[in-house]
Amino acid sequence: MAKAPTVYDVAERAHVSIATVSRVLRSPDAVRETTRDRVMEAVRYLGYVPSGNARALAARRTNVIGLFFPGHDDLDISAALSQSAGAEVPIVVDDGSLVQETENLYFDEVLRGAEIEAWRRGFALMVAAGRGASREALVNDIAGRVDGLAVLARTVSDELLAHVARRIPVVVLAGSERDDGFDHVSASNGPGMRALAGHVLGAHGVRDVVYIAGPEDSPDDAERLDGFRAALHEAGIVESDVPVYRGDFTRERGRAIGERILAYHTPRAVVCSNDQTALGVLDVLEARGIRVPDDVLVTGFDGITAGRHSRPTLTTVHQPMVELGRAAVHAITARLDDPTLAAQSLTLPVQVVLRASCP
Repeated sequence: MAKAPTVYDVAERAHVSIATVSRVLRSPDAVRETTRDRVMEAVRYLGYVPSGNARALAARRTNVIGLFFPGHDDLDISAALSQSAGAEVPIVVDDGSLVQETENLYFDEVLRGAEIEAWRRGFALMVAAGRGASREALVNDIAGRVDGLAVLARTVSDELLAHVARRIPVVVLAGSERDDGFDHVSASNGPGMRALAGHVLGAHGVRDVVYIAGPEDSPDDAERLDGFRAALHEAGIVESDVPVYRGDFTRERGRAIGERILAYHTPRAVVCSNDQTALGVLDVLEARGIRVPDDVLVTGFDGITAGRHSRPTLTTVHQPMVELGRAAVHAITARLDDPTLAAQSLTLPVQVVLRASCP
């Protein structure tokens, strides 16, 4: 393999200094047109590609932002990345036979937003996922390779985040604001679920309702459950009278819980903590010939694409998933520009979207 050309080769061919070559590549408008053209001709002739490592070393930056998500058996990060790399999320009309295709759209959309904002600001995005004892080692490893790190709330200990934050900016995604010194970016989960459940209980006069929550370690789910309980209180319904099932945010688990619920009775409404779970419930109701919304009302939360194409279409709370990713990257770059900024907490608004499953 031939030796790769260097900046010195370009400078020699163009009869300029290496500083001029650097200025042409970084700020071409700051160099005279004739000089710029001569340098670019040399770059093209030699096939020169600037070294990102050399630039990073000189600037003491990597120009890379890290994003850490927990590893789950149902989370295929590589598939999510392949979809998010400049491509729109495919529209899937699910006939009930698809599971994996729609399991991870929340992560996909957040990733896509982070990638878009990183590209706009001249950064690359490094994504990592890990579980159990490997998380600490993985977070330390990725933190040594990036200029800033965004992590999903409750996936990394505060002690580890504080250790990392001594060197690079740290942003926590999801969950409520905490006085921990980190920047936080989240969606309005509690008020969103409160408004949605209030519609189910108020507009439809429902008293016989079941709630399917997500995993106990999810900060978003905790806020949504609080919002649901607030709606019960406002409707004068005793909280202990309402069954609450614990899911894991997957469509498959939604199906299993749907079967358990129907083994006892058919409630008038099933309120779910996310869309995948609600889609699983719809699968079970359709298979049993139970009409939605005539017999049972079903709602979700997130606003994923599949909910717009389910049978019937899914009433949900749309949260700005792409904007969450973008806001996390924006917070990191803002702190890189000004490390003295006070810790910021940004809560993005949500919107209740009424569709056929609960008009």
